[in-house]
Amino acid sequence: MAAPLEAAWEAIRQGLRRDLGARTFDGWLKPAEVGAFDAESGELAILMPSQFMADWVRSHFGDRLNLAWRATLPLVREVRIVAAADAPKPAPLLVLEEIPEAPEPALTRDPNAPHFDPRYRFETFIVGKANEVAATAARTLASTDKVAFNPLFLHGGTGRGKTHLLHAIGQAFQATHPGARVVSMSAEKFMVEFVRAIRENDTIGFKGRLRSADLLLIDDVQFIAGKDSTQEEFFHTMNEIITAGRRLVITSDRPPQDLDGIAPRILSRLSWGLVADINPADYELRLNIIDAKLADLHGVEMPRPVVEFLARRLTASIRELEGALNRIAAYAVMTSRTIDVAFVEEVLANVLRANQRRISIDEIQTQVAEHYRIRKAEMTSARRARDVARPRQVAMYLSKQLTPKSLPDIGRRFGGRDHTTVIHAVKQIEKLRACDPEIDAAVRLLTRQLEG
Repeated sequence: MAAPLEAAWEAIRQGLRRDLGARTFDGWLKPAEVGAFDAESGELAILMPSQFMADWVRSHFGDRLNLAWRATLPLVREVRIVAAADAPKPAPLLVLEEIPEAPEPALTRDPNAPHFDPRYRFETFIVGKANEVAATAARTLASTDKVAFNPLFLHGGTGRGKTHLLHAIGQAFQATHPGARVVSMSAEKFMVEFVRAIRENDTIGFKGRLRSADLLLIDDVQFIAGKDSTQEEFFHTMNEIITAGRRLVITSDRPPQDLDGIAPRILSRLSWGLVADINPADYELRLNIIDAKLADLHGVEMPRPVVEFLARRLTASIRELEGALNRIAAYAVMTSRTIDVAFVEEVLANVLRANQRRISIDEIQTQVAEHYRIRKAEMTSARRARDVARPRQVAMYLSKQLTPKSLPDIGRRFGGRDHTTVIHAVKQIEKLRACDPEIDAAVRLLTRQLEG
């Protein structure tokens, strides 16, 4: 390897290890090697041991590697991260020891233009009942010539897809409205830039940049709560955008009426448009998200029972679910182990503990009794009629699946029954689920209701 490339790579590796931490660096970037370099195009190949690792490093560290190489050795203008087996064989290395410093490439785009994540598009946003209204409204605002609502206010808890939709709106709007001016920033950045503009006597420039936007995207508006001067400017910016017929999209972690510390006139203006909530993903949506994510994780085989286990247990947020999948895939690749439920429980031990909702046997008995329209007292009665025994077996099965209680504990809560009765009930429901769609549908519905 030519000396400048070798020296640059060593410096970059040291910086990445310092910035990312030893564990992250050793797990992902330590195996990386410098591949072929094209002096004419300025493209450098970084080789990873597997396609999965190449995809993961490209997704999570691609921009950082590009910036690091440009800053360290400007001759390298583009970094391409590929699996070693797929990389072209390097041509004989050029002697680079005396290559003069290359000038920085001229900027061809507006430095203030938003940098949207290409992964966050409408095509990659998985739609379900929890987010259907928000997704439809976002598509409509981004792609149609006229919209019946303005602004669009998206709200939901952390990790439910608000930022994904915001980036998707921006990219779709740019595609369907060539030449349109899009401005995207967090409410916190809005506040910081506004304060800076005041200090630098450039409030006119700040106002002009935002109010001339054809589409203005503001993320996490709750962060301007209690900031009176910022709210004053924000209100006038909103008014200017809406009055001029331009489009405004705002996100928050809660609906307008729950935003404490925000001026009433701003809340009123936000409520004029369409307020769309993004609810927690239900079981079916989580299943679909896992399936879509697995399609992008090349070479990772995950059995259906594991997929269903993850969809059932990881309920906090979509972001956490995706992070868990990346972690499982990474550990499987690095340890060469088969992915099964036991492996997942080991890798995600802390995450699963944090997600364990304390569902009680009493809750299960109540829910099952309501579903089958029997008295809750029948759960502990001695009656063996089928219309009572089957719901009781379903409740025992769910108690085994959804609570940490032992078999004897479960039996005691069902009228002092023996643990062998619980085992029989669990096996019976498992067998029926495989051949009776009605029983399977009932168990799935009850599981969603109890976990929701």
